[in-house]
Amino acid sequence: MNDTITTNKAIVEKKSINEFLYLFFKRLFDIFVSVIGLIFLIPSAIIIKIAYMLTGDFNSIIYTQDRIGKNGKIFKLYKFRSMIPNADEVLFRTLELDKILAEEYNTNKKMKKDPRVTPVGRIIRKLSIDELPQLINVLIGNMSLIGNRPYLPREKYDMGEFYDDIVKTKPGVTGYWQVSGRSDVTFKKRLELEKYYSLNYSTLLDIKIFFKTFIAIVRGHGAE
Repeated sequence: MNDTITTNKAIVEKKSINEFLYLFFKRLFDIFVSVIGLIFLIPSAIIIKIAYMLTGDFNSIIYTQDRIGKNGKIFKLYKFRSMIPNADEVLFRTLELDKILAEEYNTNKKMKKDPRVTPVGRIIRKLSIDELPQLINVLIGNMSLIGNRPYLPREKYDMGEFYDDIVKTKPGVTGYWQVSGRSDVTFKKRLELEKYYSLNYSTLLDIKIFFKTFIAIVRGHGAE
């Protein structure tokens, strides 16, 4: 009996040490990559601003939005704006008027032909440049490079039984669902994939996601 207790204690201690080391080195990697990546933020912002101005859009190109972080804490997420300024208003109006798009949105929480996306937005989404300001969130520490999607507060109810497991980890700029189909994956399937990540995260899995994300971006696969 005592031997069993001792063995179990040793397993728990080893797991705690391994998790501490994993989180410690993951944070160092996040800081290193975000600092390097932010070098490209200013020139990217200038190019995107000029592109928007050429289309007659003089609104801010930086978009902030409340998202759900680790343990359910709400934080401000930064992105390059890829939609029209009043995107939420247009979304709710569109879902009321177009039942087909409403059904697609309720299933995927996305629309393949989203009427809110600007011409410039389509390009920066295709290249995943719109995600670049999230490196600010990574540097601050409320996001990681690898993690689950930072969900909207209004999506908490839709996440249902998956919510508690998904918020155990920091949201990421990229993650397991992005390299498993990205925009081609339904909302429910995405939740299943992200629950899997929260319960099975590891250095090896993060490395696989990191390189698969790079390949997906190069190929432009599944980006919307």
